[in-house]
Amino acid sequence: MEQNKNILIINDMCGYGKVALAAMLPILSSMGHSVYNLPTALVSNTLDYGKFHILDTTDYMVKAIAVWKELGFQFDCITTGFLASAAQVGIIRDFIASQKKEGLLVMTDPIMGDEGKLYNGVDGETVDNMRRLLGVADVIVPNLTEGEFLTGQCQGKEALTRDEARKMVEGLLSFGPRSVVITSGKEAETGRSVVWGYDHQSGEYFTIPYRLIKVHFPGTGDMFSAVLAGALLAGKPFPKAVKRAMDVIERLIFLEQDEIEKNKGIRIERFLDILKE
Repeated sequence: MEQNKNILIINDMCGYGKVALAAMLPILSSMGHSVYNLPTALVSNTLDYGKFHILDTTDYMVKAIAVWKELGFQFDCITTGFLASAAQVGIIRDFIASQKKEGLLVMTDPIMGDEGKLYNGVDGETVDNMRRLLGVADVIVPNLTEGEFLTGQCQGKEALTRDEARKMVEGLLSFGPRSVVITSGKEAETGRSVVWGYDHQSGEYFTIPYRLIKVHFPGTGDMFSAVLAGALLAGKPFPKAVKRAMDVIERLIFLEQDEIEKNKGIRIERFLDILKE
């Protein structure tokens, strides 16, 4: 299978910190792809520092897409992450529709919250709009908090039973994506850290455990999405691609866990050789 694909990352660009575009670009480039970007916002630094400035780039997106359409640019994969406004949902849906072709991979990370609560500035309207975006995605990668808010199920729960997890995956599928993986879950019956998912190609639900390393780095979700997209484009079956992404992120966190300034994220360029293992 041809490795070099044209990938468009639609996400925010952070000036200080390895998150979003700054985290995903080096990973997918090092996997042999031609990677392009459409910033949804310019962000001064990772939000973990407590102070930050965000510039909404909705107007830029509209004008950039208009030029791209004139020039006939085409992509094999489109990934979406942080959105700065409700208007961006419609803009991205329309653009994805204009790019539709056989083999186009669309992945959405509905970045809205974590640890049981929505991020600052994210409200019910944002959640409603994100549900609309899920319907044009082949693959969605919400964390447990985002899954709870999107489906309205199990809100505030830190662990789900197998039955609750299955119902949440089914609830997410009802919005229209083909395959789902809920990251950062905890299995109530066993206490294991797991991801839950559904693979549309095999029609099977799956649960994959992982080792939880108790440190927090911003941007690990973006890195997970990048590795997952790269593995899928390389032809890996969905559960194996998910496992590959999990293994890479676990290794990165392990290698960086003693870094003092964690707010800036994992220094991904130091560890790109991991992707070749």
